[in-house]
Amino acid sequence: MRGEEIEKELSTEPADLKPKRPSMRAPEGIRTFTVCRQHDETGISGEGVVIEGATFATGHTVIHWLTPAPRGSIAFFDAFDDFIKIHVKSHPTNKTILTFEDGEQTIYDGG
Repeated sequence: MRGEEIEKELSTEPADLKPKRPSMRAPEGIRTFTVCRQHDETGISGEGVVIEGATFATGHTVIHWLTPAPRGSIAFFDAFDDFIKIHVKSHPTNKTILTFEDGEQTIYDGG
């Protein structure tokens, strides 16, 4: 078979084209979320959905501040928990709601 090119059949079936879970090196994949602040104790970020974000399989987290409009800013964290400590738990009166793409919600109300 040397010199012969073996052609792989490429599947176009929708189920075959769906994103798959990553290998064991990155077992979780990307998880997206939004951050909704019911109050804004600092008066800077505003109320409502103020952040959209993604956490990668490695735990690295990227957030996109939606304020100030029209662009906001981008921030990177080594771990999701670092993001939570800095921007969520440090502002308990904001009554922050994290909503993940699968519908899971976590409410931080200072309690």
